[in-house]
Amino acid sequence: MTDTIRDAGLRALFVNTSLKRAAEESHTKLLLNAAANIMADAGVAVEHVHLLEHQVPPGVYPDMTAHGWDRDDWPELWDRVHAAQILVVGTPLWLGEESSVCRVLIERLYAMSGVLNDRGQSVFYGKVGGCVVTGNEDGIKHAAMTLTYALSHLGYTIPPQADCGWIGEAGPGPSYGDDDGQGGRVGFDNAFTRRNTTIMAWNLMHLAVLLKDGIPNRGNDRRALEAGVDLSHDNPEYRA
Repeated sequence: MTDTIRDAGLRALFVNTSLKRAAEESHTKLLLNAAANIMADAGVAVEHVHLLEHQVPPGVYPDMTAHGWDRDDWPELWDRVHAAQILVVGTPLWLGEESSVCRVLIERLYAMSGVLNDRGQSVFYGKVGGCVVTGNEDGIKHAAMTLTYALSHLGYTIPPQADCGWIGEAGPGPSYGDDDGQGGRVGFDNAFTRRNTTIMAWNLMHLAVLLKDGIPNRGNDRRALEAGVDLSHDNPEYRA
């Protein structure tokens, strides 16, 4: 199967929406790296983006300079998103929710929802998505639910168990990758996190291979809909 993945020529983009201004070693980056290393070893071309190293204003338009902002790096980043068959969004938890930076990313992805592929589908069809969540209180599944729904609604395909994360005990305390005081790193030996990170990475790759040729456009061709073709469920000609 590794040869099949390598031969598919897959690209994966890992986007870190940490609140850290620079791409230093954030807790979220450490867990993103774990998933990215699995993919790289399997032959996937891996790229990382630290969103706060770029000027990406909030908004739901492809280029926010047309809406009052002096600078918008999203158009350049969009080329990298578009080129990747796999997108993994990494976010820390704050008050049980994904970061504000992560919400900006989702908004800007949504801004591209009007772009269609050559089959008349959302440009995100045929791509797969997942997420990585870190923090030191509860909320992994809640944030993953929000993010995977958003990606699915845009057109990404979400494989089984497409999220992973690590949280510590409730309340202030060490975060993923911190020194544990015994010569190790907090969370690195957590069996649940290690298992879910591995499963997520492989399921994303497996499904990306299966979707390499895209998704059939019967019933989801938006250009056909706009042209007046009746795709409704009670049209006997289209249902046949």
